[in-house]
Amino acid sequence: MAIHELRIYNTLTRNIEIFKTNEPGKVSMYTCGPTVYHFAHIGNLRSYIMEDVLEKTLRYIGYDVKRVMNITDVGHLSSDADTGEDKMLKGAKREHKSVMEIAKFYTDAFFSDAAKLNIKTPDVVEPATNCIPEFIHMIEVLLEKGYAYIAGENVYFDTSKLKDYYVFSTQTEKDMLVGVRDDVSEDENKKNKSDFVLWFTKSKFDDQALKWDSPWGVGYPGWHIECSCISMKHLGEYMDIHCGGVDNIFPHHTNEIAQSESYLGHKWCNYWFHVHHLIDNGGKMSKSKGDFLTVSLLESKGYNPLAYRMFCLSSHYRKPLEFSYDNLDNITKAYDKLVKRVSELKDDGAVDNNVFDTYRLKFEDALCDDINTSMAITVLYDALKADTNDATKKALVESFDTVLSLGLLEGAKALAESGNEGVDADLEAFVLAKIEERKAAKKEKDFAKADAIRAELLEKGIIIEDTREGVKWKKA
Repeated sequence: MAIHELRIYNTLTRNIEIFKTNEPGKVSMYTCGPTVYHFAHIGNLRSYIMEDVLEKTLRYIGYDVKRVMNITDVGHLSSDADTGEDKMLKGAKREHKSVMEIAKFYTDAFFSDAAKLNIKTPDVVEPATNCIPEFIHMIEVLLEKGYAYIAGENVYFDTSKLKDYYVFSTQTEKDMLVGVRDDVSEDENKKNKSDFVLWFTKSKFDDQALKWDSPWGVGYPGWHIECSCISMKHLGEYMDIHCGGVDNIFPHHTNEIAQSESYLGHKWCNYWFHVHHLIDNGGKMSKSKGDFLTVSLLESKGYNPLAYRMFCLSSHYRKPLEFSYDNLDNITKAYDKLVKRVSELKDDGAVDNNVFDTYRLKFEDALCDDINTSMAITVLYDALKADTNDATKKALVESFDTVLSLGLLEGAKALAESGNEGVDADLEAFVLAKIEERKAAKKEKDFAKADAIRAELLEKGIIIEDTREGVKWKKA
């Protein structure tokens, strides 16, 4: 079967393009991984959800995908302009632990959250601290080629050696300087404002916990070098697609291209896939705001993480997505109804292959239209309404959910086992309304009211239970 043609927006060219790979039928894919100094907030996780959908779409339409992701456990400073405190050291000081203890704890926490959101672990996951020799080798080559220089015992990339450093933008250098502003201190060693550090030595940030010997002194790598080296180590000199959030475009991905193509002497990556911010009414969500939203926090409020995944899939990845509990409540209701509908499907009959192929093609068309997940979900709903038997519908749900990963069949099975699949619609509506009312009461810390609602439901023969997957209910 021929691979379905994928049309995808390429940030590098600012155009929708037909996706073509370096090697027929195979995709080399790289994802910028987390800096493991704190929990991932749900804004970070939106990017990983949409990158997960991209990978699963590529597999669904017939590609053999190798996906690599780094773990930043050294070198990422609190300012992307190579200034400020190392984020890992900041986390270690905050929790009175070693940097590697922090890295291990938050790496495990990240993958735990990813599992709750049905995000597939990439084929290769490589911590930056595993690749110090590779970083040193690339820096040595860049120095030999004249693309780097040593100043103040640090090694810098010289952006003035490039014809076009600002590859992702038509803006002038002056316009882009906001992206490399030095919020903490001015680095007087730089020849050009946009130059960036490849290697820090012991002459700077002497409290840095992790250090290695290098030709330039004892020190540690800059943040940007790690993604270039880790991707080349596992994917070679030519890469098909590189992913990240829009905040990675400048300076991180701009610097990756600068150093990688200077090192290699040829074009490095053909497609760049960037996911827009999750925002609230105050703007972009970030850890710097203090009390940030995590998967665990959503769970503590009774939300199913997969409802948040559906929330992300309901919008296009290239548009900002506004988070509010009202919006998430609406999606949660839709998700619960969808699971209920799937639970009502019977196993009798044979799959109608003609109908199955028709809807699978529509589903692929939606995904291949620049990963249009909201349209893909619409196709799912259309399939559930189709004039065909339940066996075909169930087969379509199972097929589509290999990409959507909403846990629909698992959720339907759990619902059936709870004994609620045949409950009267009016009773179900009443119970769900009460659950929402209780959720709101808990949000307001009115626990007396929440307990009263639980007691009211129990009087009507309904037992509710708070679980990691959300609030479950059944007849007593």
